[in-house]
Amino acid sequence: MKPSPLRDKSASFAKSIILATRAMRENHIESALTNQLLRCGTSVGANIHEAQFAQGGRDFVAKLDISLKECNECEYWLNLLKETDSIAESDYKDLMNQCTELRRMLLSSINTMKSKDSQ
Repeated sequence: MKPSPLRDKSASFAKSIILATRAMRENHIESALTNQLLRCGTSVGANIHEAQFAQGGRDFVAKLDISLKECNECEYWLNLLKETDSIAESDYKDLMNQCTELRRMLLSSINTMKSKDSQ
């Protein structure tokens, strides 16, 4: 499998999410919130990885669209955790920066594929 910055970034993001949710659980933060963040945060990379084995351009874009939705959901849970003082400010900023970077990369990849399909 050839190198993929998007796949690498999403794996790094998933690791950061796992470590952050582990720390929150140790601090007895509401498990329903941390479970939701863990699910969507790791799902971003899982769908990107799955897209590498897509059955054509449309399937590839569909998988990346799912990753984009999961990325947006991460932002929701991160904001909720911040607003309830359940996540350290430094962790919040780091995770949001990673999430924003992933979202931009996903949008760029999706738009590139869609423009190729329309040609």
